[in-house]
Amino acid sequence: MESRRSRSRPISAINVVPYIDVMLVLLVIFMVTAPMINTGQVELPQVSRSSALPAKPVEIEVTGTTQVRVRDGTTASARVVNIADLPEFIRARQAEVKGGRPVLIAAGQNVPYGKVMEVMDLLQQANVEKIGLLARPRSN
Repeated sequence: MESRRSRSRPISAINVVPYIDVMLVLLVIFMVTAPMINTGQVELPQVSRSSALPAKPVEIEVTGTTQVRVRDGTTASARVVNIADLPEFIRARQAEVKGGRPVLIAAGQNVPYGKVMEVMDLLQQANVEKIGLLARPRSN
């Protein structure tokens, strides 16, 4: 004689068919109602033109000596500035534009890394928030 338990289903089995039916009905409901939902529109204020023009960056060329060349965007030629005088020179340029001007640092491959870091440290002392490094793209 066979025992009763061997013929019956295990007690822990869950019938998932009703759950699948409910899921498919919900899916159809969402697919039908989704195109009917109105999306919100944002009314943006309008101005006649932009009030703030982007400021031209100040370019600092590190030469590896005690001087750097600075192009402030107002003239085509570069000014030679002592590294010790750089923070006050940059502060004067930052005061010209509300929010400050970005500063870009350029250095040749033969310039010691320490000189570039010294210039970056001086820029941080001058409270420059936007500092970038210039690089030449590789030619193939």
